[in-house]
Amino acid sequence: MGEKKRPTSGCCDLIHSAKCLTMNLQNTSAAIPATGYAGDVSPELAWRWVQSGEAVLVDVRSDAEREWVGFVPGAVPLAWKQWPGMAMNPSFDAAIQAAVAAGQKAVLMCRSGVRSIAAAKRATELGLTAYNILEGFEGDADAEGHRGLRGGWRQRGLPWRQN
Repeated sequence: MGEKKRPTSGCCDLIHSAKCLTMNLQNTSAAIPATGYAGDVSPELAWRWVQSGEAVLVDVRSDAEREWVGFVPGAVPLAWKQWPGMAMNPSFDAAIQAAVAAGQKAVLMCRSGVRSIAAAKRATELGLTAYNILEGFEGDADAEGHRGLRGGWRQRGLPWRQN
């Protein structure tokens, strides 16, 4: 059997490659079901939901990441883990429950789409309908270890700012 190739869209890291391939085939028009949370969505679908009022965008990156790398205007800044040391945010539960109104979806974003899965699982445990945004804010690292060129919110041309 031949070697399987990763999607060429610069999609996600290895743990997401199958979901990304599915996302590419579906043309980003639907959520991909997941275990323990509502599912995975493309950055474009997440943005459409936010624009229509269906969802609240929650940025679970650390304060330092948002400050140094960039942020999405209007997103709820709510760290899952905080830098330095990446300690769990003890206020996460109460803050996400306050941020997402009844009947709204929560779409969660981190750097590359890994921490946001853990945060989506926790939000689901709290009774929210929570989705992970595939690729995260920065996307996959390239061969030199640089992010921001292979997928991610920024690379896909969605709204963001940098201080």
